[in-house]
Amino acid sequence: MLPDLDSIALFVKAAELRSLTRAAEAQSMGLAAASRRISLLEHRLKCTVFDRSHKGVALTPAGKTLLHHAKQLLIQLNQLQVDLDEHGPGRRRPLRVQAHTSAMAQYLPADLAQFHRDHPDVELTVKERWSRQIVQALLLGEADVGILNSGGALDGLECRPYRSDHLAVVMKPDHPLAAHDELWFDQVLDYPLVGLEHGASLMDLLAAQAGLGQKALKLRVQMQGFEAVCRMIEAGMGVGVLPRHAAQAYLPGMQLEIRALKDEWAVRQMLVCTARGREKSQPLERLVQGLLQAARDHDPQC
Repeated sequence: MLPDLDSIALFVKAAELRSLTRAAEAQSMGLAAASRRISLLEHRLKCTVFDRSHKGVALTPAGKTLLHHAKQLLIQLNQLQVDLDEHGPGRRRPLRVQAHTSAMAQYLPADLAQFHRDHPDVELTVKERWSRQIVQALLLGEADVGILNSGGALDGLECRPYRSDHLAVVMKPDHPLAAHDELWFDQVLDYPLVGLEHGASLMDLLAAQAGLGQKALKLRVQMQGFEAVCRMIEAGMGVGVLPRHAAQAYLPGMQLEIRALKDEWAVRQMLVCTARGREKSQPLERLVQGLLQAARDHDPQC
């Protein structure tokens, strides 16, 4: 007998969270019931999928194989439901777009607005999330298009270059770093930093670069969005590193200075991503091509 879909979904969630307890909570299920489901799943598949310890659960070799197939199965089932929904009168589902903070604060709103003007028959829903959350949403069929930065794990996705952003240092006008026209990140690490919450791809990048430079990332304050970061910087809580174009939007209302980072890695490539192997509907293909065309119009070399 094949395992049921609810158990497959629970297994995927537990593998992602590395915790059966947290997976059970996410699925609105008791821990005992969740444990029974996983045990029955292992019985039906005749293999052990998790190594359990007081720290949580870890995938066995068999579990890693199952995870790959389980994700593909859930994506296909989601697509099946989407395709069937489109046959019902008045039931066409809007395309689901998820984008990271940098894209939302810079180019994406205008590009989506232009797409809507060109294709008023295509409905969209847009959600802002961290890059790693977008990857999971695409793989699980919870999003149709994702906008995120390159550099992370993108297995299972089809990605195309979208736009780029250039990271810059944001500071008060009287800050010592404001005396420079351009800055290296190594100089920034000498001062307390105002940053985004853990989970943001930007913070992962800054932490990695600080490690390569063998310096500590002196995070004094962490906020949820770019505007909140800028307000903390204006209040004198430290300096920040943000996409230059996004930070410039806050200059008219705040007393801030911006200096571009000279480091090569400070220029980041944004990507338009979809799940690999998934058949694109006509509206989805139009949206992807519309975003890529917007990027080409902005930069003909894209």
